Amino acid sequence: MAKKTTKKEKSIFNQNSLNFLKDYLNNPSPTGFETAGQKLWLNYITPYIDEHFVDTYGTVVGVINPEAPYKVVIEAHADEISYFVHYITKDGFIYLRRNGGSDHQIAPSKRVNIHTDKGIVRAVFGWPAIHVRDAAKEETPTLKNIFLDLGCKSDKEVEELGVHVGCVVTYEDEFMELNNRYFVGRALDNRVGGFMIAEVARLLKESKTKLPFGLYIVNAVQEEVGLNGATMIAHRIKPNVAIITDVCHDTQTPMMNKIASGDLACGKGPVLSYGPAVQNNLLKLIIDAAKKNKIEFQRQAASRSTGTDTDAFAYSNEGVASALISLPLRYMHTTVESVHKEDVENVIKLIVSSLKSIKNNQDFRYLK
Repeated sequence: MAKKTTKKEKSIFNQNSLNFLKDYLNNPSPTGFETAGQKLWLNYITPYIDEHFVDTYGTVVGVINPEAPYKVVIEAHADEISYFVHYITKDGFIYLRRNGGSDHQIAPSKRVNIHTDKGIVRAVFGWPAIHVRDAAKEETPTLKNIFLDLGCKSDKEVEELGVHVGCVVTYEDEFMELNNRYFVGRALDNRVGGFMIAEVARLLKESKTKLPFGLYIVNAVQEEVGLNGATMIAHRIKPNVAIITDVCHDTQTPMMNKIASGDLACGKGPVLSYGPAVQNNLLKLIIDAAKKNKIEFQRQAASRSTGTDTDAFAYSNEGVASALISLPLRYMHTTVESVHKEDVENVIKLIVSSLKSIKNNQDFRYLK
């Protein structure tokens, strides 16, 4: 007998949300210069929130039930890795410095956008052709030898284009789908997180869910250079609870080490972290919500720190009950970062389910 096929569950995404995801990922949002991306994000979530505010450095917060004294945060970070123009040679070539954890090894032959006051200036990472390299003495790309070529003859010509030391450089790569299964692009770390928390706001609004607390939907800046945006906004909001979403490594592809990075897979659900910054009672609530709603999840050990904005919230103020829900991702900090579409949906579902499980004025510090 033929095996019965089960009907696939309808996607929670609509065409408007998918269009937003594409536009949001394609739009540059380098660390320290997140404004354009933040405007896109705020425009999308505005119909689903009661009010919003923006802090000094550009973190955007949408608020539902702003008058409620008990405050719950859901958070992602908005910034992407990039480079700074560091040195312009007399011949018109450019050397760079990192802005965040940019991967120098993927740079040769990549196309980039240099962001100037005059607009975008196009450039490429030059690299000697294979024909002229000595195979016995192959140089590895480093920040000392990779360079940008703008097609200019001199430093003066570069400057005439509006390019100067301090201009930000981002890769030119666009969003795509892979086998109708993966979202692929640069900066899914962690603008896909911003997309997911925005979708949480949409689903709460469309389902007319009434939460008994204030919900602060935070898209924070400057995570890639030290959790800076989260550190600042945590002290301003002074939340009781914070649920952070970020990405973690899928370890199923070649050259990954499960002993070092754990056994985590795209397509097998959100990843819940264990570590000192994760408040155990809040984590239990999230696990219970996952089990109750039949959401498959994975686990990872974060050890001393999570390396995410969870740490900034957890240790702010007098201590904030915090937890981390991660999205498995392949090829982090490259231009082909990849996440499984079903994982994206399940992270959103798990955040919604967890929020519905939190009681007003719930004290997660209670010792049983």
